[in-house]
Amino acid sequence: MVQPANASPPENHERDKWDHGSTTEFFDYYASASLTPETRVRFTSVRDMVLRQAGAAAQNRHLEVADIGCGAGAQCQLWAELGHSVHGLDINGPLIELARQRAAERRQEIQFEIGSVTNLPWSDASMDVCLSPEPLEHVQDWESCVNEFVRILKPGGILYLSTTNKLCPRQQEFDLPFYSWYPSTLKRRYERLAVTSRPELVNHAKYPAVNWFTFYQLRDWLRERGMESRDRFDVMDLASKGAAARGLVRLIHALPPLRWCAHLATSYTVVVAVKTA
Repeated sequence: MVQPANASPPENHERDKWDHGSTTEFFDYYASASLTPETRVRFTSVRDMVLRQAGAAAQNRHLEVADIGCGAGAQCQLWAELGHSVHGLDINGPLIELARQRAAERRQEIQFEIGSVTNLPWSDASMDVCLSPEPLEHVQDWESCVNEFVRILKPGGILYLSTTNKLCPRQQEFDLPFYSWYPSTLKRRYERLAVTSRPELVNHAKYPAVNWFTFYQLRDWLRERGMESRDRFDVMDLASKGAAARGLVRLIHALPPLRWCAHLATSYTVVVAVKTA
């Protein structure tokens, strides 16, 4: 049964269902990738975009920020740099230990916890911002995950989601061409191979992607839970774009079929949703 959006946190014993270990290959990849300039640029742009959506009043106050699937803590560090209270959670124990170590070296007080996105350790309406970059596709029961995100947000709080895009043939989850367009039966076959004899297909991830989304699907699902959603084109910073790019985005805003085609051309789905109730 799907957990109601306003329910309290699940019992802690559910955490025992998950393997919190890591392969050496997976740990080494994310430990290194989290330090690259590209990662910093990406997470900085996400932070700045969320703050723009929150408005001037939110930008000038202390925020409670949850980073779900925080890995080695790169995104957490960027929010902590601005003085916000940051809470990071990941299923991967070794990466959480690395995140704690790096935060301590920077003298940043970030609260890191090992856990699952289906069982968040924070109370109802306790967070101003909930960040979920790429864990949603890895959990079969994704509906319960999003219910948890909604539960912990305060009214007016902002949810940032990035996840798979089944409209686009380009993807990074499986090392296979056009994988997002494969039929479900073929996807199930490769999911089994990824956790048995072919772990290199998913960069040795312990929990490979099993869900594929569109913005429209997530928008409609979130609306039923009191969330107003915007896509990547709605939240784009047009002031930083050239005249041609600004003109194209304005056309995308005006023409729904063109917006759909633009989603078709982007390799992952972005949702920025505000809790309205």
